[in-house]
Amino acid sequence: MIEVGIIGGAGYTAGELIRILINHPKAHLSFVYSTSNAGNAISDIHQDLTGDCSLKFSSAIQDNVDCVFLCLGHGNSSKFLAEHSFSKHTKIIDLSNDFRLTAQANSEFGNFVYGLPEYQKSDIQNAKNIANPGCFATAIQLALLPLSTEKLLTKPVHIQATTGATGAGTSLSPTSHYAWRDNNYSYYKPFTHQHLPEIQQHTNTEQLFFMPFRGNFSRGIYATLYTEINASEANLQHLYQSYYDSAPFTHVTSTPVHLKQVVNTNKCLIHLHKHNNTLLITSAIDNLLKGASGQAVQNMNLLFDLPETTGLQLKASYF
Repeated sequence: MIEVGIIGGAGYTAGELIRILINHPKAHLSFVYSTSNAGNAISDIHQDLTGDCSLKFSSAIQDNVDCVFLCLGHGNSSKFLAEHSFSKHTKIIDLSNDFRLTAQANSEFGNFVYGLPEYQKSDIQNAKNIANPGCFATAIQLALLPLSTEKLLTKPVHIQATTGATGAGTSLSPTSHYAWRDNNYSYYKPFTHQHLPEIQQHTNTEQLFFMPFRGNFSRGIYATLYTEINASEANLQHLYQSYYDSAPFTHVTSTPVHLKQVVNTNKCLIHLHKHNNTLLITSAIDNLLKGASGQAVQNMNLLFDLPETTGLQLKASYF
């Protein structure tokens, strides 16, 4: 069994990570570290785990586990690693944005490989530390990587992507209260979202015009992208199918996609539609799973030579 620890256990992504790991056939959750909840039952905070998890949050770190997940706020993972060390054999999967960019990847804490399995599976399998991708970055990169690989991204790409309320985390802000979110819709960080450099780095294009939106639903990301492409829809469909042929979680469909197909799963569904010279790409994921915790476990599976799908064959919450 893979002995696993979690640093920072109170947030949405940690809750989903715990849910997956306690049901994972090849992993054992050794501890969940939380300074604010030490001594409290995990199921008191993550109440969906009542009856499933008897662990309590720990104030102590087991430094010799096989794998540790860092579920800390952006900027806090590097601070944590500066103050705490793990054994030489411990593999680290960081869910923050601290090590995602090339300039950050080679750090004093080791080299962090970017953990998008559809992009560089073999590099992940040979890595020690993983920088888990951002949620928007996952949905958008999976929509663009086949075009980028064939150097077809020669025109500006216009992106609209809407995320659910869980994308804002558990800390309340004026735009995350129920009364504000309910029956509401708005954009934020137009053209400047923090995931843009991450996307540009791996798609090799600067011509991305990204407009993120807040939706009035709990979870999921629904992204639409369009750009001019001088290729037939049939050829593009073949390109995408070929690119994702061996990817167990990313599927190119012939029918339009919607969020209920992916919520509670580690899937990304992609649909292509050509209108004259404009290609419309739709990409849908669960922001907490394929956009965070599910993908982190997918990376763990690869690090420990397990099938990618181990512990992640989850059915969508369709109804």
